[in-house]
Amino acid sequence: MTLLICEPQADRHRFLIQERLLTGSDPQHSFRLQAKGTPETVRVILSDLRARVQALGISEDQCGTIEIAMAEALNNIIEHAYAPECEGPLRLDVSLGDTQLQIETRDIGHPLPGLDLPVNAFPDASGPLDSLPEGGFGWFLIRELTNKVEYTRKENKNHLTLVFAINPTDPA
Repeated sequence: MTLLICEPQADRHRFLIQERLLTGSDPQHSFRLQAKGTPETVRVILSDLRARVQALGISEDQCGTIEIAMAEALNNIIEHAYAPECEGPLRLDVSLGDTQLQIETRDIGHPLPGLDLPVNAFPDASGPLDSLPEGGFGWFLIRELTNKVEYTRKENKNHLTLVFAINPTDPA
């Protein structure tokens, strides 16, 4: 077993990537990714995650949906759980079942306010284009693109689980 670690090299945009299989799980259908939580590593994780999920036989369309939701979730961790004070570890446990893909993220950043998921509706987009908010769409997108979202705080760690329905009839 090896451990996936993304560590900045001399050039901050290069990372050493290794992987680790989840203990007691089917090695062909689950894996763990771990990295230092930075904007650069989010890009690396998303690219690696997409390639691995696609290799599991998930369709291109579903891979795109997963990538968008995970980009929102991971960027929220970097921008809100860790920012502005520090960078910290980021972990993803990924497992594929017969009809769903589950991705659990873990970080040691600040907890979500109220220790609960935000209840965001789609931001008001009725005004002129230049007056639209820059942010506020993330949790709406995550909820729309997943079948289930759960958040817990255990042992000073945030656990965010996103579950995606996988259509077994979709061509890979």
